[in-house]
Amino acid sequence: MKLRIISLIWISALLASLCLASVRAFPQERSAQGNPPDEKGSTQTDASGAGAQASGGERLSKKEVSELPLNKRDFSQLLLLAAGTMTDTNGAANFSQQFAVNGQRGSTTVFAIDGIDTTDPELGGSTFSNFNVDAIQEIRSLSGVMPAEIGHGAAGYTEVITRSGTEAIHGSVFEFFRNATLDARNFFDRRSLASPGRIPPFVRNEFGFTIGGPVVFPGLYNGRKRTYFFGQYQGFRQVLGTTQVLSVPTAEERQGINTTAFPGDTLYVPVDPEIAPVLARYPLPNDPQGPFGARTYATSSKVSTVTDQFSVRIDHRISDKSQFFARFNLNQVDGPLTNPNQTAIDPSFAVRFFDHQRNGGFRYTRTVTPNFISATTVGFIRSTPFFPPINHTQPALKFGDGVYEAFDASGGTVTGSFGNLFQARQDFSYLRGKHSMKMGVETRFNRDTTIYGISPNGEYTFGGGTSYAQVAIPSASGLHDVHVGDPLPDSLTALLTATPFSYSISVAPPYFAQGDRFADSGVQREAYNFYFQDSWRISPRLTLDYGVRYEVNTRIHEAKHRTQTIRI
Repeated sequence: MKLRIISLIWISALLASLCLASVRAFPQERSAQGNPPDEKGSTQTDASGAGAQASGGERLSKKEVSELPLNKRDFSQLLLLAAGTMTDTNGAANFSQQFAVNGQRGSTTVFAIDGIDTTDPELGGSTFSNFNVDAIQEIRSLSGVMPAEIGHGAAGYTEVITRSGTEAIHGSVFEFFRNATLDARNFFDRRSLASPGRIPPFVRNEFGFTIGGPVVFPGLYNGRKRTYFFGQYQGFRQVLGTTQVLSVPTAEERQGINTTAFPGDTLYVPVDPEIAPVLARYPLPNDPQGPFGARTYATSSKVSTVTDQFSVRIDHRISDKSQFFARFNLNQVDGPLTNPNQTAIDPSFAVRFFDHQRNGGFRYTRTVTPNFISATTVGFIRSTPFFPPINHTQPALKFGDGVYEAFDASGGTVTGSFGNLFQARQDFSYLRGKHSMKMGVETRFNRDTTIYGISPNGEYTFGGGTSYAQVAIPSASGLHDVHVGDPLPDSLTALLTATPFSYSISVAPPYFAQGDRFADSGVQREAYNFYFQDSWRISPRLTLDYGVRYEVNTRIHEAKHRTQTIRI
């Protein structure tokens, strides 16, 4: 078992104005009674319970979020507005985007919605990545030295606070439409064989709604001033035209005429009967002035993306001392196609992408005394980023010298992850004199199934190494005849005679899953921690913040011991 102790002790002594005692990342004072109701009477559930503190941070209100010009209405773009935040180009967790804060790795950035984790890069867990910006109350971002309650090895912590219902029914409906007919032509939009139109085809449609208010069932239940809901839906539909320029065999090469192996001479290669059908499935060249010369084939390939995202939130006041909050999010992503260059050869070579994400949880908050609050939180994340191929029989044909576009480049490769992360936390907040204390315990369980099946259909490589002639190949001049057993001069000759340099295939043992779940491995990991932190207001102009956190992370282990057991 791997032990790690994280002790965070920080001191802030900052001069402030007459009404401020200290400078905080999120300057919002909270009493031990919890957050007060808003102007309509509903209760905004605070995720953390006590004022989180850090050495740096950002905060965006609902008004600021709604007024930002976001392309695709993607709230994750808001995260890039925080100082020191950028997209991590060095990797991703579970095939999803990561953000780097202040030069740290993307795996040290943690995200949460209403205090419930939506990522856990420390454990390698799943990720929930989408939310309707109209349903966001505010966004809080912490960076630098973290308070003890954050943990997770985080260099950056971003929390999205969702909107809750009010005493009156309120809602909104939106629809955004964009397509190529509404776009202006840029300098590069010219007529070509790949794009015969004025500009490449493009259609995007975004639509959805939000609604919130009291939960009322006439004659059954009246939840005014007690139970509130807020729901939202957002749909995304896009078809994007992409230009594909490929190198394909010419009509002469399909007949075995090779004029490139020896400049000024021609080889007459006997075409193997097993290769002839493959050559016929390549499209014929159509752009002799293209980058691959007489072998150039240019076309426009449409890539579609479909997303449906939904969430519902419930806030319930059990009594004057108890509150209950619950939220569930769903995000269905289908697309985009990841290899449009291959579908230009054969639609069955497509490798699709889908991700069915779930995130939710609940929190029970009880005010035991005016100075003591208890909060119990349970959450989960479910994410399934997956890249399934359509063709499960055609092996890949690749070329070491890049003479042609690969034929079914994936070779049936299937990759993906089915991630499950469960989180349970108990927090206590206590006010005593000049001390504002918080303590708690947390446990997290990661249950992932990872799939890495590389070329289970098999992969032939032509070129990249020496292969030897299996048949005699005459030349027009007679000077470059290739005899049986001679080294083949190029990958084209090797292809036409069905003589690959290498062949590889991934085979899963019988006790592993086959097909779309090829060679899956159940990865598990657990994390346990407890923390204590205190904000001690020594004087109106001096506040001492200190805390300690202790974490225990287990080693990664495989559920069925298939990756660590000897089998004969």
